[in-house]
Order: sequence, then structure tokens, then C-alpha cells
Amino acid sequence: MSVIEAIIFGIVQGITEFLPISSTAHIVITQILLGYSFPGFGFEIYLHFASILAVVIYFRQDLIEVIQGFFGYFANRSTYNRTQFFFGLYIIVATGITGVLGLTLEDFIGPSLKTPPFIAIALAVTGLFLIIIERFVRYGNRTERNMTFRDSIVVGLGQTLAVIPGISRSGATLVTALFVGLSRDTAVRYSFLLSIPIILGSSVLAVGDFTDGAMVAEVGVIALVVSFIVTFLFSWLGIVWLIDFLKKSKLVYFAIYCFAAAIFVYFFLDNSMIIEL
Repeated sequence: MSVIEAIIFGIVQGITEFLPISSTAHIVITQILLGYSFPGFGFEIYLHFASILAVVIYFRQDLIEVIQGFFGYFANRSTYNRTQFFFGLYIIVATGITGVLGLTLEDFIGPSLKTPPFIAIALAVTGLFLIIIERFVRYGNRTERNMTFRDSIVVGLGQTLAVIPGISRSGATLVTALFVGLSRDTAVRYSFLLSIPIILGSSVLAVGDFTDGAMVAEVGVIALVVSFIVTFLFSWLGIVWLIDFLKKSKLVYFAIYCFAAAIFVYFFLDNSMIIEL
């Protein structure tokens, strides 16, 4: 892999990982346009680690508060610790639902779901639900203080849909979190914190592709270093930009982008191609 290709993949992964536009679809599109095929899942896992590192550092204070409050609740059942304890439980519940159902559904995802036409449809569905939540569902104002297990179950089920190529994980969690009545700030924070265990968990399942040596031989050490740094930087920028964007603007703009991407994938990519995901 050339340094230019490494930079391109890093930018695409970093920018799209946390925006509600499906990073998987964009990595696939980039592979096709560059005529590049990854050896297994190793390189994608590697880039995901860079994205997760950005989330962990950016939300380090939130993570510390949740972890301290979660374990502190056993010794001191203050209102603060109780809130953090149950918020931690809600992260665990949603992650568990996504993990179990995601592994089950993966067995049913055949080649027909890994083609450009289906990815285009999935992108359009993502856009449709972004419009629905923006135009037809009234935003709630509930925070982590008054979340319930029902909220975590619904969000976990929504996040599970991201196992389908082209469905955005961040989009699915944001839509379902807003649908159950969480405030924008809480929905965004919950979505980002949920990304940590779910992406790490999926990466562990494919760790063999990361450690078999084929990735280093195919991609190259320099390209790996460059792509990691670029992914981290653009993941950070994506986090900062999305949080700021959602304070001022509408999810409908992401929907418009998803529709445009779906049109491009459907009409301009080889529809007979099966993507190895």
C-alpha cells in the first residue's frame, strides 16, 4: 500500500466511523475505487483501534466518571454514583444485546447482502430513518439520570442492525436513542461510549486476521503507521465536528448525503461484485 492510499483510507475511516453515514460502506467504496483488496480483516481492525483510541481519549473524563461511579456505588449509594452505575449497566446491556444478536445475524448474511445494490439500499434506509427521526419524532429531554433498561434494550436492538452492510452503527444508535426520548446530548454521549465495547468486541473476534502477519506484509510498516495516525486525527476531528454540528444543525443533512452515496453506489459501482466483509 502506498503512503497516499494509507492517507486516503485513514481519512475515510476516521471521518466516517462516528458520523451516521456508515464507515463500512465508505471503506468498501474506497476499496473499489482504488482497486485495493485487504488481506482479511486485519487492516480494518487496525484502523478501528485508532478510531477507538480517539474516543477513549476524547471521552476520558466521562469514562472515568462512569467507571468510578459504577464501582463506587457498591460502597456509597449516592445519587451521583447511582446514576453512573445504571448508565454503566445500560452500556453493558446494549452491548450484550448487540453482541449476541449480531453474531446470530452474521450467519444469515449471505453474498446477496454484500453487493453494491444492497449496500446502496442500506444507505438509503439509513437516510430515511434519519429523516423520520428529524421530521416526525419530537425530541425528548431525558438524560442518563432517568434512562431505563427499556432504553438500553431498544438502542441495543437498533445497534444490532449495523451488522447489515451499509447500515450506520452511529446512525442506528442515535436514531433509536432519540426515538426513546433521550436528549440530543445524552444520545450522542451514549452512542460514542457504546462504540468502545462494541468495536473492541468485534475486533477481538477477528484478531486472527490482525496477528497472522499477512497484514504487515501486504500493507507495509510505513503505510500502517501513517494510516493509524491519520485515522486517529480524523476520528478526533469527526467527533468534535459531529458534537458541534448536532448542537446547531439537523440530521437531515446526513440523510441527504446517504441518499447521494446510495445513488452513486447503485449506478456507478459494479453491481455484480460481492464485497468480502
